[in-house]
Amino acid sequence: MKNRRPIHWVRDAVLATVGAAALVFILARGPSQAPEGPEITVVSWGGSYGRAYADGIQTPFSEETGVRVAMEDYNGGLAQIRAQVDVGSVYWDVVDLEMADAMRGCDEGLLEPIDIEMLPPAPDGTPAKDDFYSEMQGECGAGMLFYSTVYAYNADLFRDEKPSTMADFFDLEKFPGRRGMRRVPQVNLEFALIGDGVPLEEVYATLDTPEGLDRAFDKLDTIKDQVIWWEAGAQPPQMLADGEVVMGTAYNGRIFNAQVLEDQPFVIVWDGQLLDYGQLSVVAGTPRLDDALRFLSFATTARSLAAMGRRISYGPARRSGEPLVTTHLATGVEMAPHMPTSPENIARALRNDWSWWVDNQDELNERFSAWLAR
Repeated sequence: MKNRRPIHWVRDAVLATVGAAALVFILARGPSQAPEGPEITVVSWGGSYGRAYADGIQTPFSEETGVRVAMEDYNGGLAQIRAQVDVGSVYWDVVDLEMADAMRGCDEGLLEPIDIEMLPPAPDGTPAKDDFYSEMQGECGAGMLFYSTVYAYNADLFRDEKPSTMADFFDLEKFPGRRGMRRVPQVNLEFALIGDGVPLEEVYATLDTPEGLDRAFDKLDTIKDQVIWWEAGAQPPQMLADGEVVMGTAYNGRIFNAQVLEDQPFVIVWDGQLLDYGQLSVVAGTPRLDDALRFLSFATTARSLAAMGRRISYGPARRSGEPLVTTHLATGVEMAPHMPTSPENIARALRNDWSWWVDNQDELNERFSAWLAR
C-alpha cells in the first residue's frame, strides 16, 4: 500500500480484555476429540447472512468434497485470531474479515498469503486476476461480496414526511425518536460528516484533519443521547421490528431479508450509503491448511458468490458472478434493485477507504471509546 504508515496497534483496556478472554478460552478448550473425517471451522457474521452462507456455500462444499464445516459467529476484529496465533493454538481456519482487519492481519502475520492465481478462473476461462474487481484483491485473502451500511426506518412510524437523506438521520427535531448505530467509529464518523453537509468526495480528506474529526464527533454529539448501540448485524432489524428505534444503521442485506422474508415495513435510505467489501482469509498456522484453502477457493467461485447473492442482497466480488444473480431463491423477487451496486443505489454512495482506517484505527478506537464513556 502506498505511503502507509507503520501500524502500532494499541492494546487498550477493551482489546486487552477481549484478547485475554480469547486466550483463556483457547487454553481451557484443550485438545478435542478429532471428528471422523476432515473438518474445518469457518467464522462469519451469523444471522440471515450466516444462513445464506450455510445454504449457498457451506452445505454444497461439504457435499462436493466430504469436508465438514463447523460454522461460528463473531462480531469482527482480530483479537481472537491474534490470541490463537500468539499461543500457537489455531482452531479457526477461515474467517470473513472486514477489509481493514484483513490488511492489518496480513501486516501482522496473522493470515496466510493468498496468491490470486491459485483461485479458479471464471466459467468462461477468464483468469481470477481479471475476473475479481481490483478492490477485492488482497495479499492475504480473496474477495467475497459487495455490501453496504445504510440506514433504514420503520415505515409504520412515519405516516407523513419520511426520511430520505443522511441529514435526516441526524435531525431529531424533524424526525424524533431513537437511533441505532454500531458501537465502532467506522461508518459513524463518515455518516456524521455526510449528515453535516460534507460532499462525499471530501469525507476522508476532512476526517484526515483534526478539525474534521472534531466536526464528526460534534455531529455525533447531537444525537448521542438518543442512540442505542448495536454490535451484531442481526440486531438492527430486530430493533426496528420491536420499535426500540425508529431508524438505524444496518447492513443492507439484513434489511432486505427482513423485508422479503418477514414482510417487515422497512425502508432503506441509500443516500450516503457506505459501500464496502470484505475478504475471506485463512488463519496463519492452521493445521488444516489444505482443506481451508479448498474452502476458500470453492467459496469464491462465481457459482458460490451468486448462490449468496440470490439469498441475500450482496453483490459478487467477481464480474462473472453478476449475471448469475437473477431472482431471490425463496421469493422470486428481482435482486437487481436491491443491490448496493445497482445504478440507482450507488449514485450517492461513498466507498469505504480501508487504507485510511488501517492507518487511523487504533487512535480512533481509543477516542471513540473515551467519547462513549463521557
